Amino acid sequence: MKIVLTIILMILIDMQQLYAKVYIVSVVPQLTTSKIEETWSPFLKALSEKTGLEFQLRHYATIPQFENGLERGDPDLAFMNPYHAVMAYDWQKYMPIIHDEKLLVGILVVKKTSPIRSINELDGADIAFPAPNAYAASLYMRALLNQEIGINFRPMYVKTHSNVYRSVILGNTAAGGGVNNTLMRENNEVKSSLRVIYTTKGTAPHPLCVHPRVTRKEGEIIKQAILDLSKDSRYAILLNNIQIPNPMEADYMKEYAPLKKLNLNKYVVDE
Repeated sequence: MKIVLTIILMILIDMQQLYAKVYIVSVVPQLTTSKIEETWSPFLKALSEKTGLEFQLRHYATIPQFENGLERGDPDLAFMNPYHAVMAYDWQKYMPIIHDEKLLVGILVVKKTSPIRSINELDGADIAFPAPNAYAASLYMRALLNQEIGINFRPMYVKTHSNVYRSVILGNTAAGGGVNNTLMRENNEVKSSLRVIYTTKGTAPHPLCVHPRVTRKEGEIIKQAILDLSKDSRYAILLNNIQIPNPMEADYMKEYAPLKKLNLNKYVVDE
């Protein structure tokens, strides 16, 4: 009888520890802090109701600040770009658990009324990027423009994807780097004012990653809950808003580790 009571007590303690913890979640600031709060808070509330776990958003104003947080291992969970997944794995062994099924595509946009028709016409131009290490919008894009297209340009870092698009529209820069997912989520006025003149090859999209202090059991609970939410139409808008409308299980070694072969290290900026 004592053994049974001891086992029950251990189970209760284990459950109490599991459900008492607050998991810090951070999102790469492609968009404004207010937009991230607006889209991620309802999702995390639904995820909390599904899992019984408690989640709390921790915001970073810029992508470099977000990277510093990852390097320190501050967030328990983080939604990051594909190359961040490589960097965060090297820094803290963050492990991707989920991502959307749609590939991530980098885009280069110009103002719709711009006379520029060919990417080669951007030689010597000012081009806006969200941050040096934003993967498809900046890191991969800059490497392609230099190595494959062979043009020189002056990079202007404006912190977010939203700022990139508006910089181009206002004429502050001749072009700007973004990704398919963020442009799609801009308002119609912004989208109708821009024209895509170049796209990158698709890669595995932004993953939701967990720090090693999140146990395998906890990670599985979170991952399965997200997959379950996707089967319920009531949560379709929430998942779409966080850029994971059709979640699937992530595989670091198959999908993200190969990005190291792109030799992007010389374009990475430590800030």
